[in-house]
Amino acid sequence: MVEEGKHFKKQETDCLILYVEKNALWVTDINLENYVSEGAEQKVYLKDGKTVIKLNDTIFYNSWIDYFNNLLLNNYFFPDTAYQLLGFYKDNEVLYAVVQQAFVKATEKTDLDVVKKFMLNNGFINTRNNDYFNPELGVILEDLHDENVLTENGILQFIDTVFYLTDVFFKL
Repeated sequence: MVEEGKHFKKQETDCLILYVEKNALWVTDINLENYVSEGAEQKVYLKDGKTVIKLNDTIFYNSWIDYFNNLLLNNYFFPDTAYQLLGFYKDNEVLYAVVQQAFVKATEKTDLDVVKKFMLNNGFINTRNNDYFNPELGVILEDLHDENVLTENGILQFIDTVFYLTDVFFKL
């Protein structure tokens, strides 16, 4: 099944590249000198004092559709840190989605117990470590550690979410 999934994602990526080329959706003006940091799935660049650009290669997702669903879910649940899909970028044969997001400056250390209470109050149960599940919606939200949830002036800011949909979601 893993090989089948990789084959599907490769085909999906090839189709997406054709679509990007046909519709001129390549982003070519990323200032790579403004590199800030990176995680397993994305590279972050400062665009200006108010926004960052993120390049995401969808490594955490089985498909590009799963990644796009992640963007939509992030924007629904956390509009203050909504992603704007700008287009796509290709480097060393790797396709990246290019998104823009508000720059968040942490003003204090994030208390993960506060994150846990916030998530519980919003219908998400803690499944393990920094991962959550909303059984009513069929939505999984993972990787909410203190580098992905920042605290700015006492307010939690979710800057790097990893959402997944389950079969429950599709039955709603």
